[in-house]
Amino acid sequence: MLLERMTDEGFEKVVFCTDPGSGLRAIVAIHSTVLGPAGGGVRMYPYASEEEALNDVMRLARGMTYKNAAAGLALGGGKSVIIGDPTSESKEKIIRAMGRKIQSLRGEYLAGFDIGTTLNDMEILLEETDFVLTRPQRIGGGGDVSGGTALGVVEAMRAAIEHEGFEDFNNLKVAVQGLGAVGAKVAQMLVERGATVIATDVRPQMAEFASSIGAKWVDAEDILSQDVDVFCPCARGGIIDDFAIATLKARIVVGAANNILLERSHGPALDARGITYVPDFIANAGGIICDADSRQEGGFNLERAEQSVRGIYGRVHECLKRAKATGTTAQDVAHAMAEEHLTKHP
Repeated sequence: MLLERMTDEGFEKVVFCTDPGSGLRAIVAIHSTVLGPAGGGVRMYPYASEEEALNDVMRLARGMTYKNAAAGLALGGGKSVIIGDPTSESKEKIIRAMGRKIQSLRGEYLAGFDIGTTLNDMEILLEETDFVLTRPQRIGGGGDVSGGTALGVVEAMRAAIEHEGFEDFNNLKVAVQGLGAVGAKVAQMLVERGATVIATDVRPQMAEFASSIGAKWVDAEDILSQDVDVFCPCARGGIIDDFAIATLKARIVVGAANNILLERSHGPALDARGITYVPDFIANAGGIICDADSRQEGGFNLERAEQSVRGIYGRVHECLKRAKATGTTAQDVAHAMAEEHLTKHP
């Protein structure tokens, strides 16, 4: 069954990893190395089952192939998940064991941080493996690249609101779901640009942060129904389902979360409701763009990386323009843009 799925979805490799000494239980999914080593984050999450973890890592890995291709990066697509509690006292042992597993792949997969892992975890990985994409600044990396992801989301949103006839962020109303490392920065950037931000997070204590930046707080279950111009999901994926599509009042959906659509069919469903959807793998590519910059000679250059991230604005404009001209969805156009890049590198 798994081999059939891998064949159908174009996967090169799925590796299951265990380490009895540390308690590591992990999966590494390498979707494509056509453009280069498979780049993607290490996610640590207490999945309810192995099946849930497998589904997540395969969806995420495939998304990374398209994200990296659409951004024009010399990276393929991959992802890894560790099944476990990221607050566990055994986390360092688990991360070290994960590093040894990544090393055994001999560079096919390059690791970054993701939900449940941090820049500090990447430093620990570096003690066990050479194949880490997100590196601290002291050794030529970009450090915490969540700011790059946030900037890219804001640039994608700027293109989308212009497409919908807004002049700028002033008086724009945005609902931000999730105030993690990226979502908090997105919310703050939007407030600084003049937008009215309504925010939420599953952690009630983040209400204080929202207030400190001038955002309004609502309970998590109320975020979808807010009367806003833009819905910006910055937590886990799969948030756009049948219920969300029926509930949303926003005209635009663009955010930092991966796999925002629960099913691909929800893209056309958004279109049918007149809601502009910016494909997540274009909008949230800022972090991996910064990580990729650190692979250039001389290491990470902030000015060069930010300029590359701002290129997301133009890609979103092109995507939405082509979708309108052809009468198709932005989702289909974005995949076509990525495929165009992939087919140039057989």
